[in-house]
Amino acid sequence: MNQLKAFSDAFMHAMKNLLPIVIVVVIFQTFILQSIPDDTLSISIGLFIVAIGVALFLRGLELSIFPVGKSLSNQFTKRGSLWILLSFGFALGFSAVIAEPALIAVAEQAEEISEGRIDALILRFLVAISVGFVVALGVFRILFGYPLHWFMIIGYLLVVTITFFTPAEIVGLAYDSGGVTTNIVTVPLIAALGIGLASSIRGRNPLIDGFGIVAMAVMVPMITVQLYGIVVFTGAETAPAAELSIDTAQQEAISGPMTMLMDLLGMVGDVLPIIITILFFQYLVLKRPLTNPRKVVLGFAMVLFGLYAFVVGLKMGLFPIGSSMAEQLIKNQHIVYVYLFAFAIGFATTMAEPALIAIGQQAEEAASGRINGNVIRILVAIGVAVGITIGVHRIIAGDSIHHYIIGGYLIVIVLTLIAPKYIVPLAYDLGGVTTSEVTVPLVTALGIGLATHIEGRNILMDGFGLIAFASIFPIITVMLYAIAMHLMTTLKKVNA
Repeated sequence: MNQLKAFSDAFMHAMKNLLPIVIVVVIFQTFILQSIPDDTLSISIGLFIVAIGVALFLRGLELSIFPVGKSLSNQFTKRGSLWILLSFGFALGFSAVIAEPALIAVAEQAEEISEGRIDALILRFLVAISVGFVVALGVFRILFGYPLHWFMIIGYLLVVTITFFTPAEIVGLAYDSGGVTTNIVTVPLIAALGIGLASSIRGRNPLIDGFGIVAMAVMVPMITVQLYGIVVFTGAETAPAAELSIDTAQQEAISGPMTMLMDLLGMVGDVLPIIITILFFQYLVLKRPLTNPRKVVLGFAMVLFGLYAFVVGLKMGLFPIGSSMAEQLIKNQHIVYVYLFAFAIGFATTMAEPALIAIGQQAEEAASGRINGNVIRILVAIGVAVGITIGVHRIIAGDSIHHYIIGGYLIVIVLTLIAPKYIVPLAYDLGGVTTSEVTVPLVTALGIGLATHIEGRNILMDGFGLIAFASIFPIITVMLYAIAMHLMTTLKKVNA
């Protein structure tokens, strides 16, 4: 009975997160486009399935992965072994990201659009290895008390430098791949690890030292994916996706229950790494049994079926919404409304983002009154809305993403040098938590839809990149707010 109530609460929470998107789409369809899409029923069913999937997934995390992961972190901290902590950090980062639904969705879109030149599985492994390395590096930084801003400044200077040499086809995808690493699984796991370590080590500040791992998890995949793109797009031609997989006739022959079974088996492969990681460290490293194995097994099963339902719902609901809205607005030459839709979707989805709410509350507690969680949410939502709007303008104008991204991160680097140091780790982390399980598919579909229906645009070069814009601008708005508050406080002291 308690489990049913918990699932019901999680489902209602997921529906609430989807509601702002539904409201925005209904307003645009009713008052601006004055039409009803042909696939409204399919989209509605897809959104319902997404909500069920997210509810199952999150409830499964709460029963299994989160409590076990937290317990492992606490036990490893007490053991005080550097190599065990670093190994656990790497394994945790890798296993969380390899199962990330938004990364799976973006990787599959990239493989399809590039006709097999970009391999979805290789892309996911590169991003997961990058995040594993980053989490280990973040643990190392917290243990030894190194300031985050130097890691971020050097890292983003490296990102910007590599961007100069990266083929245009991969730049948007590389930045989007960084943005989607921080989502349903990653943010709570990584943030809890960082704050937990900082809280348990004498001389560390949870706000200054605990935050920042999420931000690094966004940055490093951008470097590795760009390097992958340099290799892929300057090397020999690869076979199209159709030649690398089951041919069309075979795919058509496999239908119904068989297709569902194959998809479900694929999901087992997606979730398996994080299960293996947790069980390995629990039984072979710590040599302790799980406290409640039945509950953990139930949780893992819910994660698996939730992930499956989520991906099915994406294909039916969220992808078609973004693509359909882009097509209709461009077709009717409602360019101004394209900007308005981008801003509204960015703001609405971000305000309802659960990971952002959680990080805002943690920051408020860690800052002891210096930060207001609700103000932070509004600032981040404005940043996302502005970022997506600018990203949409880039697609419409046909400008190169290089200049926008490089300019944006140069602004971030300058602000990092002058912003109060207490806000820097949080600002970077907030840039990473804005790309939610709802926002990523919708924004990706919007970008691809615009690039598809605007003459002269290349889907691979112009369609990706909106997620990157959604990650950059919240960092800028939060840092600008902190600088303004610091200046006001200083002026008050001077006048007093």
